[in-house]
Amino acid sequence: MFPFSPLGLQVNGLDLLITPTRTYDQEELETLLPGPQMYASKVLEEDISVATSFTPDEHGRERYVIWAPDPLLLRQKLARLITILTTLENYTHLILLPYPAFSRSVDQVQIFEQRHLYQRTLITRELKQATHSTLQQWLEGLTHDFLEVGRLADSMRYRLSASVPYDRIVHSNALALQEHPLPYGGTLTDYIQWKITGVADGYQQLLSRIQALEQDFEGTIAVLRTKVELLLQEQNLAQQDQNMKLLASVDNTTKSQVVLQHTVEGLSVIVIAYYVSGLAGYVFKALHEFGWLAKPELASGIFVPIALGLSFAIITWGRNRIHKKMSATSRSSPTPDRS
Repeated sequence: MFPFSPLGLQVNGLDLLITPTRTYDQEELETLLPGPQMYASKVLEEDISVATSFTPDEHGRERYVIWAPDPLLLRQKLARLITILTTLENYTHLILLPYPAFSRSVDQVQIFEQRHLYQRTLITRELKQATHSTLQQWLEGLTHDFLEVGRLADSMRYRLSASVPYDRIVHSNALALQEHPLPYGGTLTDYIQWKITGVADGYQQLLSRIQALEQDFEGTIAVLRTKVELLLQEQNLAQQDQNMKLLASVDNTTKSQVVLQHTVEGLSVIVIAYYVSGLAGYVFKALHEFGWLAKPELASGIFVPIALGLSFAIITWGRNRIHKKMSATSRSSPTPDRS
């Protein structure tokens, strides 16, 4: 027995009791092997016997008894036999090592499946009238569950991914053992097959369930994201329609302002012409009093078209001057630096 374990995880502990040139009966084996049940058989198609109970003793170690009447035969087959037995023990324990975590994960996966079924039923029923806040709440809940399922999937893939090759190694070594049962116990292979039958398949079924659950979450999240995108497109179209109406209103207002400006300019020409004509009338009357002009009324009438032309010229000159000043101001203003 070794009091210390090597670095790493201790899979199991074995004691091999090898006794050549003798045989054991059932009573002697029961005193050597702990536990209530004993398994014994002849192996390797030879007169070599192996017995064990697969029950750890007070030190946590399992015990094997190996014997053969012919010491030379036992010496020739011993290395291969020990390799087969230790391989069976190691890989059987490696298959069963993640079983507690597997049992807990089965319950967790079932909870996530039930929760997602409820979420999907609720979303299917209320998706058409769902608001933006409702969609955001659904997405937050689904994303959280999806991350939890992803974490569980990574952990289980790490723990269970090697179970299938381990199971094949156990089966191949069980066949290589070539057992024939002794009359006072079952074979070693019977016990090993009872312990691991269906375990690796159960592991793979759990991984398949987790993968399907991940795909379900991804599909539901994709549907909600599509719904959010459609709502955003509807809002953008409504905003564009509102902007078009606003632009049309601004265009109509601009046109109205242009018409009003032209009307004001026309009235301004008439008003200026009226005042200029009035001033000219006073001048013509003064000239008549001095005897320089015989008919002031005729001169005033003739001057009215001239006054209109002068008014129009004044308005045009003033408008052009204002436009030139505005253009000069816009050209002289500094441009913003976009570097």
